[in-house]
Amino acid sequence: MSIHNTANTANNYPLTLLYDAACPVCSLEMDHLRERNRDALLVFIDISAPHFDPTPYGVTLAAMNAEIHGVLPDGSMLRGVQVLRLAYAAVGLGWVLSPTGWAPLRPLFDVGYRVFARHRQAISRVSGPLIQAVRARRMAKRMQACNSGVCEAGENQLNNNNNRS
Repeated sequence: MSIHNTANTANNYPLTLLYDAACPVCSLEMDHLRERNRDALLVFIDISAPHFDPTPYGVTLAAMNAEIHGVLPDGSMLRGVQVLRLAYAAVGLGWVLSPTGWAPLRPLFDVGYRVFARHRQAISRVSGPLIQAVRARRMAKRMQACNSGVCEAGENQLNNNNNRS
């Protein structure tokens, strides 16, 4: 598969996100996106799952662990901040990461992301209690909504949760 740049168009979806669920920060971010994936434009694949095989993607597991990868519908491979920009755009939050694509700032964000990716496990260990608190708060909020008869877990979210494997 080739790795290339692409503009944000409808041809970018569904976008398959190849992410490391064993990384608490990464997993929390994917949970955040999964909750907002109401149009099912994102597919989530956990590269840390025991049965995951990187061979069909033409990229090594080491490369996937070095930075997030995404696969476009035509099979093209993307990586790094570009994947996150498209993922955020898919869930209606493109404005949050749009500055990361601005020409003068893009190199800074790309380097910053690579530094984060290289140290994500250490960052996860340090931020572990905060991540657990965020997850607990989100879960309590969902449970409260369900107890009130207004569950957030729509059919798309349930289907995407099944894709976590």
